[in-house]
Amino acid sequence: MVSKVRSIGLFGLDAYMVEAEADVCSGHSVFDLVGLPDSAVKESRDRVRSAIKNSGYKYPAGRITVNLAPADVKKEGSMYDLPVLLALLIAYKQIEPKISLEDSIFIGEVSLDGKLRPVNGVLAMAISAKENGVKNFFVPKENAAEGSVVEGINIYGAETVEEVVSHITGFTQLEPAPEFDRLSKSSDFAFLDFSEVKGQAAAKKAMEIAAAGGHNLLLIGSPGAGKSMLAKRLPTILPEMTFDESIETTKIYSVAGELEPESPLITGRPFRSPHHTVSSRALAGGGTIPRPGEISLAHNGVLFLDELPEFGRDVMETMRQPLEDGRVTISRVAGTLTYPCEFTLVAAMNPCPCGFFGHPTRKCTCSEAAVRKYLGRISGPMLDRLDLHIEVPPVDYGSLKSTQKEETSEEVRARVNRAREIQNKRYAGLGITCNARLRPGMLTEFCKLTPEAEGLLKSSFDRLGLSARAYDRILKVARTIADLDGSELIGLPHIAQAIQFRSLDRKFFAG
Repeated sequence: MVSKVRSIGLFGLDAYMVEAEADVCSGHSVFDLVGLPDSAVKESRDRVRSAIKNSGYKYPAGRITVNLAPADVKKEGSMYDLPVLLALLIAYKQIEPKISLEDSIFIGEVSLDGKLRPVNGVLAMAISAKENGVKNFFVPKENAAEGSVVEGINIYGAETVEEVVSHITGFTQLEPAPEFDRLSKSSDFAFLDFSEVKGQAAAKKAMEIAAAGGHNLLLIGSPGAGKSMLAKRLPTILPEMTFDESIETTKIYSVAGELEPESPLITGRPFRSPHHTVSSRALAGGGTIPRPGEISLAHNGVLFLDELPEFGRDVMETMRQPLEDGRVTISRVAGTLTYPCEFTLVAAMNPCPCGFFGHPTRKCTCSEAAVRKYLGRISGPMLDRLDLHIEVPPVDYGSLKSTQKEETSEEVRARVNRAREIQNKRYAGLGITCNARLRPGMLTEFCKLTPEAEGLLKSSFDRLGLSARAYDRILKVARTIADLDGSELIGLPHIAQAIQFRSLDRKFFAG
């Protein structure tokens, strides 16, 4: 007898329907598993055998053939254990389903004693299942909350194989997981606030501009000046995530296996801070079937690279194209995958190898050549993609001991939200989310300058020897500063401030 149980597979962030077909016939005891399975799928034969016996059922005798259709698509992972097990029990007439299996999907890894273990990518699979008209989705209990984020489909969480079998045979009924509360909010940065940063008015202003326009930022300062402290607080002034952004970000974390069970939906902006020893594959994503890397895990949030010159040149150059496109494409033998990666890049670095070049009280021990060599580790194209270059000076004792109340993240975020609302209205229907995403052909229309601002930009372009990309970045930053100022035209103060925030261009490339 041939039985069929529906399941679902993942390729990147996209899910596809899978059917586990089982055939049990007389002959030598052989278990053939076909349909382009990887090693984890092939090993399900042994897990399923033990799980069937330890769940109180009889293991089929004879020749077993299981096909995972479509047979021309590579199957990966342990999520097919449960549908394979059910298909075998049905084919061997151990159980007789009392519910229609046509509108049900089953996934889950089975342990040797018949318990179900969680798998990755349930949110992406639940979304695809709903789009394909599936009504019931059976998952391990730990994955039920994640699946419940999707409305319009029944998510059944089970702890054991016996619970699933009992449900489909009509003996007992599993209760669908309760619908997820979309109004619930969570953030790993609720305890961080801009008011904790003493002094650093210029750096704070730059952070506000970066948040308002989605601009990339480079912080330059001596050790202990507060660069990391500022970077970690950027998510607290970014606009709150929309539900669609939360879904998209959560899908990435789910597929990568980094979604916390207690947080089935990510509602706070991600903050990723990889160490400078990270490889280009870990940053961009990789593997036989490529998994999301750090730049995709930072999607809709912040990627913080501390000690930027210490990162490998290949690692930094890996980010160049994704920073422009907002997506990264990874090609492997198994196929080509594209992951989204629209993030705000915040990089931090010392001004020189010893860290004290330009320090007001400590002497720098580096030669001028050493300083230039150190800065030269950042390529010109990479530097151009960092919209704001900010010097973060050491905080003096008076500022540290000051009792003056600093602005809170909530106050700064209110201004950021107003600027983003202006941008949303300006770019309605154009697919542009913020000023940083403006395409070159749009600058003339949306970045109109006063004659005085035009004159200053022209003289600065010639004097500093700016690239065309740096010119575009200055215009976009000036557009954001004007939005924060509530001005439709970009005036002289806006251009002047945008140029002022190109510290490395002014310091090391001016004549």
